[in-house]
Amino acid sequence: MNLNIKYQWLILIAFIFFMFYKPIFCFLLLGLLIVFYVIQSSIFLNQINKKGEETIGKITSYITESEGYKTPLVEFEINGEKILKKPYYYSSSDLSKFKTYRKNINKSITIVYIPNNPEKFIIKSEKGFNYFGLIFSAIVGLGFILISLANLFNFIKIDGMN
Repeated sequence: MNLNIKYQWLILIAFIFFMFYKPIFCFLLLGLLIVFYVIQSSIFLNQINKKGEETIGKITSYITESEGYKTPLVEFEINGEKILKKPYYYSSSDLSKFKTYRKNINKSITIVYIPNNPEKFIIKSEKGFNYFGLIFSAIVGLGFILISLANLFNFIKIDGMN
């Protein structure tokens, strides 16, 4: 997500303030952030699908994130320059916490990258799951927004949120 650092602080301060003043605004803020993330990611995926170029790379290892999700580290070469990075956008599921990926190490894969910025790439075979992750995130974000707006306009009452 590409938020300026001053906006990140502003959102954090607003979130902390509304936690104590009117917690339902935290739901609204969280929903808006999720929808912002979905829009930013959708723009990126649309751009890479229209202007992206394909090349072959290989998975060198998997990085285990703090929550246990595994993300592949991919190596590929563009114009003589070797790039070793995680995909710019990659959706993981809870299965990736338990699944072993040893058989995928050193496996050749097709990646799609943006020609003027090859460090922004996706794994082509994961495109469908990436869109599923975005759709799921959009539903969750819109749910947060709808619940908070319904509470703010007194269509529903949630204990402790008024």
